[in-house]
Amino acid sequence: MGAFFEQLNAMTQLRITTCGPEETQALGRRLGEVMEGGELVLMEGDLGAGKTCMTQGIAWGLGVNEHARSPTFVLVSEYEGRHTLFHADLYRVDDPLEAEDLGLDETYGNGGVCVVEWAEKADSIFPDDHLRVVFSVAGPDKRIVDLSAGGDKHKALLVKLKGVVDEDYSRDRES
Repeated sequence: MGAFFEQLNAMTQLRITTCGPEETQALGRRLGEVMEGGELVLMEGDLGAGKTCMTQGIAWGLGVNEHARSPTFVLVSEYEGRHTLFHADLYRVDDPLEAEDLGLDETYGNGGVCVVEWAEKADSIFPDDHLRVVFSVAGPDKRIVDLSAGGDKHKALLVKLKGVVDEDYSRDRES
């Protein structure tokens, strides 16, 4: 992966720049590969910023053989892999209570991985222990991906992700 990354704050924050959907998916795959189950990933960013691409990569990193699609109309999709992936899309949710009724806490609370697109629409229902991923469009194919971890579980996840991204970046520079 040729993405550029920088550590922002004592392993609670990481910024990665990706160029194209394939690099965003590759970043997601690396994230999925280091997940152990029970993770909650809260994503935000404009339409087309890369949330679903990242989720597809997470799914592949978890061993899901399907192509994850945005569940805008069904709200939550489920994919079987090494850990069950629950992919939620809150784009059409107008009230945090609607999101609370989806029972997302049961997904990551039972060892699954829960990825929530448009999480900012229901921030009040999520615990502090999560990984927040914020996408910013920096050009036609360029995305800035800011990852920040709350809680010990997700800080450890970010440390693991940084380790594999470091390896990828070093390998790319040597090629």
